[in-house]
Amino acid sequence: MKMEDLVLQNRSYRSFDETHPVSGDILKKLVDLARRCPSGMNKQPLCYKLLTEEADICKMLANCRFAASLGIPLPPDGHHPTAFILIFADKEAGSPQTLMLKDVGIAAQTILLGAAELGLGGCMLGSFDPQRLNEDFAISDRYEPQLAIALGSPAEEVALTEPNPDGSLTYYRENGTHYVPKRRLEDVLL
Repeated sequence: MKMEDLVLQNRSYRSFDETHPVSGDILKKLVDLARRCPSGMNKQPLCYKLLTEEADICKMLANCRFAASLGIPLPPDGHHPTAFILIFADKEAGSPQTLMLKDVGIAAQTILLGAAELGLGGCMLGSFDPQRLNEDFAISDRYEPQLAIALGSPAEEVALTEPNPDGSLTYYRENGTHYVPKRRLEDVLL
């Protein structure tokens, strides 16, 4: 698959087909891609927790929010992700915060592009209680939660569209499709 196709397929999905679980081996393969990415000052501060068990997924779902701005419960009942990859920063790695955050973005995008190549979809989530996350999964305070990636087989359509008539980029849902306005190329070139 060409890179352009992977990028266009890699949308933020918030509804999944629960009959298609994601295995721990697939999660390990995705993290293996991410661990080989560039890292600021080569500090490699990121560590990962893989969730595939239903009890763990339920704990994570109770601690995070998907697209809260829409005001509707997501994911819908019966359409939860079947896996999560949690990304942590090792406080002892000595990575400056600004570089570590860039590493998180690089790793997350790599994981999601790898997932897209496998026909999976995901959603990056930053809306969770970090202390509760560490407690729920018995993670040492040495590791600071940065991002959660929900993964599964997508069970919704996500469509890119032009900015809203008023110029806003607020995403919205109509007739079961999630619309994501994107700025035009000529609007982002300086």
